[in-house]
Amino acid sequence: MNKQYVVLDLETTGHSAAKGDRIIQIGAVKIVNGSIVDRFVSYVNPEQPISHFIQDLTGITDDDVQDAPLFRDVASELLDFMKDCAFVAHNVQFDWSFLSSQLKIEGYVVPKPAMYDTVELARIFMPTEESYNLGMLAEQLNLTHDRPHQADSDAEATAYVLLHVLNKLNSLPLLTLQQLLPLSKRYKSHIHLNIQDLINEKIKTNQTGEKDFDCFRGLAIKKYNEPSKDELTAVENPPLAESFLGDDSLLKKAFSQYEHRAGQGQMMNIVYQAFTDNQHALIEAGTGTGKSLAYLLPAALYAFESQKPVVISTQTIPLQDQLLLRDAPLLQSIMPVPLRIALLKGRSHYLDLRKFELSLDREDDYSYDVILSKSQILVWLTQTDYGDAEELNLPSGGKSFWYEVQSDAASDLGRYSPWFSRCFYHRARKRARQAHIIITNHALLLTDIVHNQQLIPSYTHVVLDEAHHLEDTASERLGIRTDYLSFAFLLGRLADTSEDGILYKMSKLAKKAGHPSDKWLECSSKLEEAKVEVDELFRMIHEYAIQAKKKGSSDIGRVRYAYRAFDEPGELWSAILECVMRVHSVISHVCLELERLSTLIENELTQFEYRERALWSDGMRMIASLCEEDEQLYELLLEYDQNQVYWIEAEPKGAKNATFLYGKPIDVSERLADELFGQKKSVVLTSATLTVNGTFDYQIHRLGLQDFGVKTALIESPFSYQRQAKVLIPSDLPAIKDVSDEDFAIEVAIKIWRVAEVSRGKLMVLFTSYEMLGKVYQHVKDLNHQEQFQMIGQGITSGSRVKLMKMFKQSEHGLLFGTSSFWEGIDLPGDELKHVIIVRLPFSPPDEPLLKAQLDKVKEEGKNPFMEVSLPQAIIRFKQGFGRLIRTQHDTGCVFVFDRRITTTRYGSLFLKSLPDVPIHEGKLEDLLEEHLSFL
Repeated sequence: MNKQYVVLDLETTGHSAAKGDRIIQIGAVKIVNGSIVDRFVSYVNPEQPISHFIQDLTGITDDDVQDAPLFRDVASELLDFMKDCAFVAHNVQFDWSFLSSQLKIEGYVVPKPAMYDTVELARIFMPTEESYNLGMLAEQLNLTHDRPHQADSDAEATAYVLLHVLNKLNSLPLLTLQQLLPLSKRYKSHIHLNIQDLINEKIKTNQTGEKDFDCFRGLAIKKYNEPSKDELTAVENPPLAESFLGDDSLLKKAFSQYEHRAGQGQMMNIVYQAFTDNQHALIEAGTGTGKSLAYLLPAALYAFESQKPVVISTQTIPLQDQLLLRDAPLLQSIMPVPLRIALLKGRSHYLDLRKFELSLDREDDYSYDVILSKSQILVWLTQTDYGDAEELNLPSGGKSFWYEVQSDAASDLGRYSPWFSRCFYHRARKRARQAHIIITNHALLLTDIVHNQQLIPSYTHVVLDEAHHLEDTASERLGIRTDYLSFAFLLGRLADTSEDGILYKMSKLAKKAGHPSDKWLECSSKLEEAKVEVDELFRMIHEYAIQAKKKGSSDIGRVRYAYRAFDEPGELWSAILECVMRVHSVISHVCLELERLSTLIENELTQFEYRERALWSDGMRMIASLCEEDEQLYELLLEYDQNQVYWIEAEPKGAKNATFLYGKPIDVSERLADELFGQKKSVVLTSATLTVNGTFDYQIHRLGLQDFGVKTALIESPFSYQRQAKVLIPSDLPAIKDVSDEDFAIEVAIKIWRVAEVSRGKLMVLFTSYEMLGKVYQHVKDLNHQEQFQMIGQGITSGSRVKLMKMFKQSEHGLLFGTSSFWEGIDLPGDELKHVIIVRLPFSPPDEPLLKAQLDKVKEEGKNPFMEVSLPQAIIRFKQGFGRLIRTQHDTGCVFVFDRRITTTRYGSLFLKSLPDVPIHEGKLEDLLEEHLSFL
């Protein structure tokens, strides 16, 4: 095992020594036998000016390096320091290649040490971290790292990350190490040397570490502690609601810095009353109300009293995590009796241990990302209680691997699987059955209700947080979709007639069970024919959509075209319908035949070995998935429901068959009324943005609550918006209709730049389209040629919201350009966000198929579609955007609105009326900046 390491970090004038960039600082730390024993630090004179960007990034100036030695003067000493040591860096490729290049330039022989990359190693051995940025890792490990991007500080932090990784490696049981060994030979790092030595040592000393884990079939898993009978015993004397809801002394004990919030107490009483009166309720609770606890506490009290579970449903995973990790422990600490809280997600969130075990047998055909993902999961299994993919930070290429190993109903062997008692999904369902409070998400809750699948244990009372998303989620769950890639994947596996083909393998099992195998192979051949037809079908649909809508594209870069299957003109559409009928005829016939063939063998499955049953089960899952895709294709193109809207999305620059088909209900109110509100005794819907112009009428109508006598409450935020915030509306921006998009983008960019220059704080700029975001970003980038501000653009810097948020939090002067997903769910208190700029009022594009269908329906009913649908939706989104600014009682900041319509149109005043009582100022931007300079 390597006992000596040199951890090195370089600061340089740029990225490429070959292009003339040079080292300006070297930081190195030597580790021997698990301890830091020596350090090497030196500035280096690069014999060239340091750019402003590098000076801002590193804090290293020309003055710092002016009298420093040249690299050739320190190279020999550095090589002596590194002698006989493995080489370690955070992104080892960069530091090693740069150092090697500089050594070669000076005529030195470059050594060939073992390499260790702490980015890769942290990914593997710290698989649940949100970020593998060095600063974030240092923060997680409570390391002092106060000078990021300075070589000595970075090297020190990297050294401690390495030591943490090595300690983690040492703590792993023998089984995990043995599974990691073959994978580790394909890492960038030479950690396989350490793993092999550890395996030898553990075998030699018989200290396998396995007694601390549940070791089964070659995998080591964290031991699972079943709740004791005492914990599951019903509470005979439940806590009295009066003692909790009328008095906040218990809350004071739970919080070290408790602040009384009248709105929170008010909401607790409303929720409890709705539950006990079996009444539905709509509650808008302003930011800072503390609404999570305001519904969790009465939900817990009602669950104790009724001995029935209460479901809490959210739209987003971050809120689920907050409820489970932050709020639930607080609630449990308040309660005088044991409170059981369980999280239940959709099945695909959970790892299937059977599938993962089988995947470890296959390694030759996997990419680096999949090797990394397997390794992460092996380590994670020693830590996880839930087996939930959201805990993992998989690489981008690992997402497809997760699809292979996720849990699903179609391939569940049930009690035939040796993993059944350890199944993460079944454990989650069992915890939910035993819980007082079940936390889930809108998607699963609605899927459960719509398809009557009983995924969630029986319940009658539910709280829907982030309820402003309920209509959209219901439309998504009640809708259907399919695409070429889904068909291509399934047909590629099932139509493969080689020995690797799924149906070929199933035919062998059929033969083993004493049944003929030729019918299976015939099905495989017929699916090969269907594969050709499907390819042609989606190519024609792609061509039709592009031709039918040559102008304009959606905000996601795809062409969108709404169609009516039996009213579309032209020979090409007729050819499409004929092709669909041929595809459906073949696939449906094959599915029926495969169902018949599999039924013949069902009774003999017990004769198969475990791996054969697993293969059979996976094959049946794929067959079921193909049948489902075929049914959806048929419904989308060969049936028509006047209450649905159907559309095509095509990638204009992508493959000629990169095509997606969608169908969604235009109005979900009746379905929600019948299947949710009509079936549950009490549904409490809450959000910070439910009202429009002070009333709940829009939500009541859209959600189908008119006939339920719903209780409503509007609880004001405890924040002092008069003191903490300002809305500033520049009057010297052009009206959107008066100029081209390009001219408007230029004007917006100049105004953003001026706000940034004057405020010197962090800015979040919210857009309604990627196209406008891209234009403005480029113009601001041109103004930012000296790189005074770190520019972070959604879809430009990164597509990941998590990565963009991390970058923004770490920046000192950051400009974050975001669209759709950044209008809500962003929590940046204090100095993390001081100013929000809303570029345009957030109206959805009227040609978006579902919205257009909704507008047409309202128009047919003789109502005003703009006032009934477009405007309320935009106001709710506007309130969400405004809500990004003030997150605590100590925050201050400004919201700039760059859309003149907010003051020049009659409806614009409704946007301003929807806001809390906040000062609003209009004028030329320079006047606003000068007048409010102290606030900025």
